[in-house]
Amino acid sequence: MILQALNDYYRRKCDASDPAQRLPRYGLEQKEIPFLLEISPEGELLQLRDTRELNGKRKVARVFRVPMGIKKTSGVAANLLWDTLEYVLGVDTKGKPERVAEQHAAFRARIAALPDAALEDAGIQAVTRFLDRIDLTQLERQPAWEDALESNAVLSFRLQCDQDLVCQRTAVVSAALNVSIGDDAPQAMCLVTGEQAPVERLHASIKGVWGAQTSGANIVSFNARAFESYGKAERQGENAPVSQAAAFAYTTALNHLLRKDSPQRIQVGDASTVFWTEHDSDFETAAADIFGDPPKDDPDRSTNAVQAVLDAVQSGKWGRSDETTRFYVLGLAPNAARISIRFYHCVTLRELGHRIAQHFDDLSLARGSYDPQYPSLKRLLQTVCLATSSQTFGDIDRLPPNLGGAIVDAIFESENTPYPALWFNAAVGRCRAEQAKKTQQGTQAQNVPYVRAAVIKACLNRQIRKTNLSAPDHLIEKELLPMLDLTNTNPGYLLGRLFAVLERIQENAAGGGGKLNSTIRDKYYGAMASSPGIVFPTLDKLKVAHLKKLPWRQKEWFEKLIGEILGDLPDIPRQLSLPDQGRFALGYYHQRQDRPPKAIDDSSTPSTTPNPAEGESV
Repeated sequence: MILQALNDYYRRKCDASDPAQRLPRYGLEQKEIPFLLEISPEGELLQLRDTRELNGKRKVARVFRVPMGIKKTSGVAANLLWDTLEYVLGVDTKGKPERVAEQHAAFRARIAALPDAALEDAGIQAVTRFLDRIDLTQLERQPAWEDALESNAVLSFRLQCDQDLVCQRTAVVSAALNVSIGDDAPQAMCLVTGEQAPVERLHASIKGVWGAQTSGANIVSFNARAFESYGKAERQGENAPVSQAAAFAYTTALNHLLRKDSPQRIQVGDASTVFWTEHDSDFETAAADIFGDPPKDDPDRSTNAVQAVLDAVQSGKWGRSDETTRFYVLGLAPNAARISIRFYHCVTLRELGHRIAQHFDDLSLARGSYDPQYPSLKRLLQTVCLATSSQTFGDIDRLPPNLGGAIVDAIFESENTPYPALWFNAAVGRCRAEQAKKTQQGTQAQNVPYVRAAVIKACLNRQIRKTNLSAPDHLIEKELLPMLDLTNTNPGYLLGRLFAVLERIQENAAGGGGKLNSTIRDKYYGAMASSPGIVFPTLDKLKVAHLKKLPWRQKEWFEKLIGEILGDLPDIPRQLSLPDQGRFALGYYHQRQDRPPKAIDDSSTPSTTPNPAEGESV
């Protein structure tokens, strides 16, 4: 299914109207060629041209469409009219002159094996004349020679006054397309196309997967008896017969999706994740914008991408695409010389929209004006990580590398698939362990910041929905709301609200939170969240002392609010389970967001119920 979808994507991109997005036909590939040997029709070297351009702090070579390269192992195998300096010029760079001589001979033999029509081409004849009389003294005088020699760089040829490389000339390309289908390759039914065709023995390498070998790795690969099928020992690709054309198609498509600066690729933990659609779609790059970090020059890109998906869900209009157009998500993780499939999803655009909308609906929470409406995946992971005193956000490298992929997997699986338990556990644990510290803005960071509270709410609601699917009617649990829920009687949620009220009382008794070096949150949050029955008597005594310092109207209002909370809480549990500790954090956050009426702060007319206002960021 994965290879079929990639094969279809390749066919579509081959016919792309934009030449820059058009993928090479079978027998060709896109290759970075840092140096070109520009020669005259007589085979004289004119110059060694450096195609590299400065991109940031490093030089990046120009990409050319060349005949498909040979998959190289430890043996000697030459590419057609392009290869490393040792193959092309026969110059030893690693102290192995005998092997270099074999490589250069193989390079020349590959050219000599071309059909007679190709050998009569002016470009091929010029290359042959150049190779017959290579002048190293002339090469050493070229400014780019030292760089090419040091790195054993890839070289190719260009004929004087030509725009194309010699290997791009019509006769050479035609020969490359014909030679690419080996007559000696075994015939079998291709598992991708269902056609009888020559089987590819060694599939091209997939490059760009984070953590995999820099030379590339494989999805389809056999090199040990444990992986072989019956009667196909040491026959490699025959164990999973994929035609040469289909193997080229899926590897080319995947390398295109994984290329540098691809708008259809993001890194999710250890999973290099790519997205594509069945047909041309405005939403082909939407997932990368939604889950990836917005660029500094366009900070609203993620918000606009999410809003576009939500608008499409509400209106049922998907731009140039139909809502039944299939959308593909593929997560690849490194595994030595192979690539493992971390996750794979195929959904319609309509299903995609609903699942993304549900994800952000689960995360929705009362927030401050500076908090992001649609937090990115990186922010969602950072909020459960330990941050040092000098860091604004946590270091996600401390988390298990597969956690991000597991979250994306849950999002695309279904609206009722629970998020990873590890994510919830880490969020609750950070709330208990967090200590108040000064941020770069000079304000105190809290135990339950907005994004962390959103993670806890989302994880709890997903688990509640899953449990409700099989629960009897009398055990159906209500999902948690984005704002304060006065009808929620869960002990953990009520205790979180109570703790927030006690903290507010302390702040008011001190004349404002800014005058306190620390609050009861700094000393007692972790104990109250896990073992409320043990620490509550101490907090109750502190409450009595703090209430004495308040004006009578404030005191009356706070006492009534505490009475309403305790009225739904017959006794204080000695301990809270982990899910209820999450509810405690959410109750605390909600109550902190729900500020008392200004009339109470001003010690004027008392009010009986709190009025929600624009939330303060906790």
